Amino acid sequence: MLKKNLIIFSIIIFIFFLDLITKNYALSSLIINHSISINNFLNFTLAFNHGAAFSFLSNAGGWQRWFFIIFSVIVILIITYILVKEKNSQYIAFSFVIGGAIGNLYDRILYGYVIDFIEFHYNSFYWPIFNIADIAISIGIILLLYSMFAKESKK
Repeated sequence: MLKKNLIIFSIIIFIFFLDLITKNYALSSLIINHSISINNFLNFTLAFNHGAAFSFLSNAGGWQRWFFIIFSVIVILIITYILVKEKNSQYIAFSFVIGGAIGNLYDRILYGYVIDFIEFHYNSFYWPIFNIADIAISIGIILLLYSMFAKESKK
C-alpha cells in the first residue's frame, strides 16, 4: 500500500512540476502566437486557452473559467476517491490524469486560462496547441481505455 501511494504521489508531483517548468519556460521564452520551428512537424507556439480541449468554449465570455475550475476539482476529487476506495484501480493511469488536471487547474486559477505551447503539424494540417498536462491526461485516458479493452478481450 505504501509503495502504491508513493508511486501515485511521485507521478502526480513529477507531472505537475514538469508541466509548471515547461509552461514557465514558454512564458519567458516565447512570444504569443509566434511559432518557433523545432523541426518539420513540431513548433513551439505560445497560446492562452480560455476554454477546454480544442479551445471548446474559449469565447464564452468568462463564465467558463469558473466552470472548468469547478469541473476540474470535481474530477480530481472523484478520481482521488476511486484511488482510495478501489484497491485494484488503475492507479498509474489515474495518477497521470490527476497530475495533468492539477497542472491545468493551477493555470486556470492563477491566470484564468491554460498556457499551451506544443504544436504538431504536417504540411498545412495543424493539431491544436497543447501542453505537458494535456499529454499526461491523454496518456492516462489511453491507459484506462487499454485496460478496459484488455479486460473485455479476456472475457
